Amino acid sequence: MLLILLVWGKRPAQAADLTYTQPMQNVTQSLTGDGITSNAYFVREDYWEVHQAKFVLHYQVSQLADRQSSDITVLLNGVKFSSFRPQNSAGLQTQTIDIPLRLLQGSNNLQLMGQVLNTVAGQTQRVQTPANWLTVYPESNVNFTYALKAPDATIRSFYAHFSGLDTISNGLSGIAVPAAPRNAELTAATYALAGYTRVMTNEQEQVPIAPFGTANLAKRTYQVVVARADRLPAVVKDKISTADLQKGAVIRTVYQNDHYYLIVTAKTDALLIKAARFAANQELMSQTKAATKIVTNTTRTFSSSLQDHNGHYPLTTTGTQLTGADHQTAAYFVQLPMDQTNASGSQVRLRLRYAQNLDFDRSLVTVYINNTPIGSRRLTKAGANGTNITLAVPANLAVGNAISVRVAFDLDLPGSTASNNDQTPWAAVDPASEIFVRTKPMTDQLFSNYPSMFLQNDQFNQIALVRPAKMTEADFATLTNIINLLGNFAKRNTGSVAYYTGKPAASVLANHNVIAFGTPRANAYIRSLQPQLYFQFNKNFTGFISNEKLSIEAGYGRRLGTAQLLRSLVNKNNTVLVVTGATPQMAYLGSTQINFQKNIVNHQGDLIAVDTDNQVYDYRFKKQANPVAKKSPVKRLLKRSSLVIFLAVAGVMLIMSTVVVVFLLRKYGHRQGKRGEQK
Repeated sequence: MLLILLVWGKRPAQAADLTYTQPMQNVTQSLTGDGITSNAYFVREDYWEVHQAKFVLHYQVSQLADRQSSDITVLLNGVKFSSFRPQNSAGLQTQTIDIPLRLLQGSNNLQLMGQVLNTVAGQTQRVQTPANWLTVYPESNVNFTYALKAPDATIRSFYAHFSGLDTISNGLSGIAVPAAPRNAELTAATYALAGYTRVMTNEQEQVPIAPFGTANLAKRTYQVVVARADRLPAVVKDKISTADLQKGAVIRTVYQNDHYYLIVTAKTDALLIKAARFAANQELMSQTKAATKIVTNTTRTFSSSLQDHNGHYPLTTTGTQLTGADHQTAAYFVQLPMDQTNASGSQVRLRLRYAQNLDFDRSLVTVYINNTPIGSRRLTKAGANGTNITLAVPANLAVGNAISVRVAFDLDLPGSTASNNDQTPWAAVDPASEIFVRTKPMTDQLFSNYPSMFLQNDQFNQIALVRPAKMTEADFATLTNIINLLGNFAKRNTGSVAYYTGKPAASVLANHNVIAFGTPRANAYIRSLQPQLYFQFNKNFTGFISNEKLSIEAGYGRRLGTAQLLRSLVNKNNTVLVVTGATPQMAYLGSTQINFQKNIVNHQGDLIAVDTDNQVYDYRFKKQANPVAKKSPVKRLLKRSSLVIFLAVAGVMLIMSTVVVVFLLRKYGHRQGKRGEQK
């Protein structure tokens, strides 16, 4: 025990009573139908000792709803625990419900089930109309009161705390590098940061990369320290065994001075990057029940990947059972690689079963893709014990990389307008149900497609990061913004990232997508791109000058930051992202719109400009977004080789037929002429 205390030192004291509020969803959800069902999910961290949990529902119900017969029931992980009636008032309402702690799991499914019934002439109506609705607002949340269990010495315990929801939200996590980091150290830190951001759901806080001991990291209790062994901070350097370093890279927990550190180090650049890939692997980190991990050249660090089964994505692995009359809905989510999108030939294939006591003249199933209906089918008695339904997904339906599939049943019973909570009507979506997505690459070099052009098959796609040789605090903040969003979409740790100072070699530019950040004075590569920039600098590089999109006063040009998506001059299929401004602080401004998904979705062009008053501009300069030019009709025709052969054969036959006809006409015409002369 004494040895352990000497190694890890005094552990930070833990707060006795903390609170954390977890939003249920980030969009307003409107549910229509007299029978309504809604699903939401939340997480309880394993290191929380939960004392109290409350569900706070912010909602609005139809003004025509009968408050005496309408009701809502709340379920947690399939167990009903609370029911209530809407308040007898219009407008936004709030309902606070205590959650039984015994029902809490790590991942939790919270359901709302109920009926919104209208009254006509004093009689409750079960006829479904657009007036049967319930709207759930994004302010709905689950609020926890808990005590924090201190992390033990194991790597998996540190990882759980470092990447925890409350840790990120409270700004307590950070990645530390040496004061003047080398390119290999930044590469390793990038892999580590991307590994954490890919599992983060918080869009308010980030995990920054910053030099060890700087103000940005001072109050961050949990830190991953990435450095070569000879460049580790003195306060932790002696905690790493020389014998361990002889075996390979070292990943080790060190707890001291009211901070929890995870040291990632090695004697060589290659092993340091390999260890960082291990630290970026959620599965490996969550499995490591030791305080020290040695990573060698033979250690397998790559992330596992879910196979897409050649475009076949199952909607459910266990099946979905829906019970109750009238409108019932099941929702599913499919994640596509970031650089792919829907193409012609995609289908939703359902395997369904349902009750036999339905009114089959009115019962049907409707399928929605991202809330757009793609088709409906009437349910039949013959198919009650099992039927297959196939619906085509329109080729022009933009789905992005995340597809929401909603299967909505209308399970009508014969007659009856009274309230009916009978569970007899039911429908089931079997595990054989799937969505088949025929995909095509997304190559548009616009921010509407960012960061797809820097990813391939969910991993970094040959990225060269060109940085200032001497990085300021603002430069580190810019880098954090860039990697935060990239890492959020990179689902694997097997891609390629490399850092450069100065202008990279032509061979690098030809084979890499490039991200350059900083000022043109500090970054020679950005300076060399001046003729290609959409917003160009003045001759002294002290501010932007006017252009075809925006007139810029000299002083205003010094207060602008930009993010510009250029087409590589060396390889038109590659993209160059330039995040720049006259000062490092202005360059940082240019990165503030490419840090979170909630920001980047607002931009459609190839240039984003932000000023010091947070005025944001979105412009498009490229006439053609896709680097591959559209083929002319002749080229498109030549590409279809079978058609070309057919036309060639037909042409030859036509020519031969014409020659034969002409020959016969001349021959018989000549004979008839001779007969006329003989007469």
